[in-house]
Amino acid sequence: MATPQYLTPVPDWQEHEKPSMPGSPSMPWHPPWRRLAYALVAILVGITGALGNGLVTANLPVLQGQLGLTPSEGAWISAAYVMVNVTANLLVFKCRQQFGMRWFAEIGLGVYAVLTLLHLAVGSFATTLIVRAASGLAGAACSTLCLLYMLQSMPRTHTGKMMVIGVGIGQLAAPLAWVVSPALLDQGGGSWHNLYLFEAGLALCSFAAVVVLKLPPGVQIKVFEPLDFLTFFLMAPAVAMICAVLVQGYLHWWLDTPWLGWLLIAALVLIASAVLVEHHRANPLLQTRWFANGATLRFVIGGVILRFLTAEQSVGAVSFLRSQGMGPDQLQPLFAVVLAGMVLGIVACSLSFTPKTLVPQILLSIVLFAIAGLMDHHRTSLDRPQDFYLSQFLLSVGAGMFMGPLMLIGIGQALKNGPAYMVTFSVMFSITQTLGGVLGSAVLNTYQLYREHEFSASLVATMDRTDPMVATRIAQQTAALGGVISDPVLRAAQGTAQLAAAARRESNVRAYNDVFMFSAVTAIAFLVWLLALLTRTALTKRLAERRASPSASAASAQPPPA
Repeated sequence: MATPQYLTPVPDWQEHEKPSMPGSPSMPWHPPWRRLAYALVAILVGITGALGNGLVTANLPVLQGQLGLTPSEGAWISAAYVMVNVTANLLVFKCRQQFGMRWFAEIGLGVYAVLTLLHLAVGSFATTLIVRAASGLAGAACSTLCLLYMLQSMPRTHTGKMMVIGVGIGQLAAPLAWVVSPALLDQGGGSWHNLYLFEAGLALCSFAAVVVLKLPPGVQIKVFEPLDFLTFFLMAPAVAMICAVLVQGYLHWWLDTPWLGWLLIAALVLIASAVLVEHHRANPLLQTRWFANGATLRFVIGGVILRFLTAEQSVGAVSFLRSQGMGPDQLQPLFAVVLAGMVLGIVACSLSFTPKTLVPQILLSIVLFAIAGLMDHHRTSLDRPQDFYLSQFLLSVGAGMFMGPLMLIGIGQALKNGPAYMVTFSVMFSITQTLGGVLGSAVLNTYQLYREHEFSASLVATMDRTDPMVATRIAQQTAALGGVISDPVLRAAQGTAQLAAAARRESNVRAYNDVFMFSAVTAIAFLVWLLALLTRTALTKRLAERRASPSASAASAQPPPA
């Protein structure tokens, strides 16, 4: 490897103070009060990076109504965050190495706060998309910044535990958004301005905290090459197009919208071009040959499936309750339980962290996902948020447990090949987690819609007006409208329409039950696959040890040469 070109003087650190790699801060001694301050800033910054998107997701129907948006336009708001957040991670690691993390974070948070304040004055659909894009950029910086600040809060011997907490903090933003949303919307007539004002305030507080309490200096080296930006401008739109297809696919329906197919074709061409550029570079931004490694492919598949399984909470439980007429006020206690479950999962994972417990922690989280799905697959239209407390608590514990161990396993695999592979790992981890969540929502929403149509058609086909039970139900609906509608023909038509609406509601319930079961079966299948891989690895290792043991014994039994 070529000798790195240092951009700043390297201080005379003691051995325990040296940064782990260029782009990481040093690890000097801190007094307890400063360590506490680093931990508090980590929590603030980590939540700020994802809370804005969580507020939009939790209150998307309110935003659509107040801004006059269609469901498709509302989906673009969520997509804008994901598009920029994923692609920004292509450059975050090298920005840390060459310019320092503080520079990137201060610019990201500052731009995010300013655009949010400007959006309060304009309030159009276009500025909403711009703010969400800026939120995605700030989120990419904040997730890394949260991790680096959390590492400063404890001595170096606790690095693994602090990494688990630092990675998990961002996950708390989604349930926290549901908990605080009702209070924000209750102020000032329930306007969306309150959400963005709160978001801008958090961004400004994080900006001030990062400026006041700076990270210790690290090593800055020259890492950027002109071809890095070519790869970025090829990969960024490609990933954004894939996000757009996944977000809009089930709304426009996959096979009925030609422009979705054209987006996928363009994305594949751009990705192929980027891979071709990177494959023949001496110092690639993305290590393409590493992706051909079996362990890397298994890590990618596992990371996507784990994030896929967490989508059952938003697509399954939340959408089910929304379809039953539940709003943010009714869902607030449920998400307080979800928040407590995530905190418990993160803390338990951190306290039990050792290199040997990483895989068992992931396996336990998958078991919890399966149990949650099995507990929810028999729901009825009479179920309310309190009926989901236990299942969603278990799912949240699992969601809080797997992220840290998954990241640490990936870092270990990357560092075996050298620090240059960390850029590839950073991008790979971000894509698996972000696109895994979007893919989960797309697949589960599509499956739910398909099953709802199947159940609805089946129920409507059996609703014969000559059937005594159907006739009685229509008569009851018609009689209930006697004091409201005087025209008997119109009253009978309305009674029939209400029965059809009840059939659609029950079709939705049965479809969501299928979603819960699909999620549980996926978790069980994934668990069996992982156990099979672990068993094969253990048997291969034991066989290799048995083969090596007789050779070593024979070598030791030979007499020494004369």
